[in-house]
Amino acid sequence: MGKGTPAPADSTAKSAATEPADTPAQRRRSLDDLYAHLATASSADEATPLVFAIERLWLFTGSDTIDVLMERVLKLAGEQRLDVAEKVARAIVDMAPRYAEGWNRLALVAYLRNDYSEALSALHRALALEPNHFKALDGIAQIMRETGEKKAALDTYKKLIEVHPYWSGASEAMDELKREVEGQGI
Repeated sequence: MGKGTPAPADSTAKSAATEPADTPAQRRRSLDDLYAHLATASSADEATPLVFAIERLWLFTGSDTIDVLMERVLKLAGEQRLDVAEKVARAIVDMAPRYAEGWNRLALVAYLRNDYSEALSALHRALALEPNHFKALDGIAQIMRETGEKKAALDTYKKLIEVHPYWSGASEAMDELKREVEGQGI
């Protein structure tokens, strides 16, 4: 789940975005480095190329088949062909159960089908594989908020902002939820 991202502008992010890591260990190191930079970015402009590079690494599978299926899920979801999109997303997670972005796509389809239980399950799987997956955190926060679980939504937004301080709408949502959960104060 989550929103799109503009193109990179920073040299660290550019190299990570254009040259996917060759091994899982290199990929992990690259992601950890990018997450550390993102968490300490001084502005949204500074964060943008880091987000782009992170998302690029998330999408890298090394499998042409999975790449095609990932694109297909988005196309089908956009066409509101959610039954077929779900089948394709399930095929992705069956073929690549350790691919966090596949679980995130399955969550998106479940969310669009208003199956919040399935969406949450898939988002938690994505986070188990990629604990700083800010799109998965955003998805969980949105679902918790929509289902009235305001404290859980607030906690998730706090985690999201730790990972991605400039995530669109997160600070505002967190401030609103703080008032609702913790009260106005005197």
